[in-house]
Amino acid sequence: MGTYINKGNNAFERVRKSEYVDKSGLIAIVNETLFTEHCFSCVTRCRRFGKSMAAKMLCAYYDCSCDSRSLFADLEIAKHPSFEQHLNKYPVLYVDMTDFMAKYRDENIVKTLDAKIRADVCAAYPGLPTLDDDDLMDLLLRVVEQTKKPFVFIIDEWDVICREFKPGSKAMENYVDWLRRLFKSVQAVDAFAGVYMTGILPIKKFRVQSAMNNFREYSMVTPRAMSRYFGFTQEEVLQLAEKHNMDFSELEKWYDGYQIGDQPSMFNPNSVMESISCGYCESFWGRTGATDPIADFIKMNYEGLKDDIISMLGGAQCRVNPTGFNNDLHDVRSRDDVLTVLIHLGYLSYDRVSRRCRIPNLEVSGEMELAVRDTNWEHVTDALRQSEVLLDATLASDAETVAHMVDKAHDEHTSILSYNNENSMACVLSIAYYYAHNDYIFHRELPTGKGFADLVLIPRKNVDKPALVLELKYDHDTQTAIDQIRQKNYPAKIAEYVGDILLVGINYDREQKTHSCQIATWRKEE
Repeated sequence: MGTYINKGNNAFERVRKSEYVDKSGLIAIVNETLFTEHCFSCVTRCRRFGKSMAAKMLCAYYDCSCDSRSLFADLEIAKHPSFEQHLNKYPVLYVDMTDFMAKYRDENIVKTLDAKIRADVCAAYPGLPTLDDDDLMDLLLRVVEQTKKPFVFIIDEWDVICREFKPGSKAMENYVDWLRRLFKSVQAVDAFAGVYMTGILPIKKFRVQSAMNNFREYSMVTPRAMSRYFGFTQEEVLQLAEKHNMDFSELEKWYDGYQIGDQPSMFNPNSVMESISCGYCESFWGRTGATDPIADFIKMNYEGLKDDIISMLGGAQCRVNPTGFNNDLHDVRSRDDVLTVLIHLGYLSYDRVSRRCRIPNLEVSGEMELAVRDTNWEHVTDALRQSEVLLDATLASDAETVAHMVDKAHDEHTSILSYNNENSMACVLSIAYYYAHNDYIFHRELPTGKGFADLVLIPRKNVDKPALVLELKYDHDTQTAIDQIRQKNYPAKIAEYVGDILLVGINYDREQKTHSCQIATWRKEE
């Protein structure tokens, strides 16, 4: 067992001794690529989504220096036809780039990395002949020539050098050359049965891309067949909630909401596990400074980016084109680039069909709010603080205060919307009621059988508050809005899910530029 070669299965054994959700099906996908033209895989996803755990699992499965059968015997992969074919069959090189960089943080890092791995290879194969000008690839080819066993190379957090060193730096140039030498040469298929890299960002375009254009990429934007291994599925979290007597609806509120490929409902796995360990839900996803400088990104305010961020805090979705991003945190040049960065970092969920993004859940919404507070958007942070006052006034049926607070929200967000129709008015209200996301599920234009309610807030499970139905009007009166709610039978439709309902009619007088409000209570017996 070495530092970088044949590390054995101790790391995954520790994982199995802890609470473990079976993600071993990922191995079958990697097995299918071995010894093919697609044997080079780059799998990128946001932090705390199980990247390192997957790398440890693959290391334990392929490593020929240990016997890992008992670790996998009860897992999904054991039922796959390829299980026996590749179990503990290959010498494995394993590098955690984050760990390595913590010790060797200078522009000679790649030279040091190559030397350290070479020393390990020589120690593992003591009779191996060497030459003075040997690099790592020379040694690996010589080992394969003698043993007839190609390597599996696993690199965890492959992109940390790309994130920490700027383009054009000596470290970056050396890293590109090192990657090209290992993985792009015609001899790479002789040296490696397969290569598996994890990271946050997909392969950087331009020079790095040319060095690694033979890699098949799996990312938060394009997960391919690996989508269900990028996080916890709803079924997996339901089982965990039942096992640990946790409230699934709370876990869903805090950590669900990621749409990854064909998986419509994915949870942040680390946060789910942390909440189970603690026995309650809160934000376990603190920001990590230089790695996730989201406040710096959104302060750029490219093409109205600020308006998009605020709208998404209110529950809206925004269009995004992720194809132009160069996969480089040092090269962010447009609104789409910023939104794409936030998708890869896990702050936004991306729907590849509609090409829209949104804030996935309460945990991330809180982090995004903190990022907004780190900007100089004083009127926005004030509006977020006032959101709690607005909700309290609504629940107290204080129509005068509600009208006053909506006036303020309108004034604060005129830069976002033209505010000339009911749809834009509903968007402003969604932002104004931001605080309500803690206790309510928001629905814009909820279908009711006889039309659409403009904005409906349905209480989450175990929340003892009435539902809210908001009907929005221009240049009418508040009674017209209330009457429309009753005429269209909105409450009866919603009452299938909740008890008492507050009917909130809001009218905007364009000439006076003021709002008026009326609040009525609807009960099932009506």
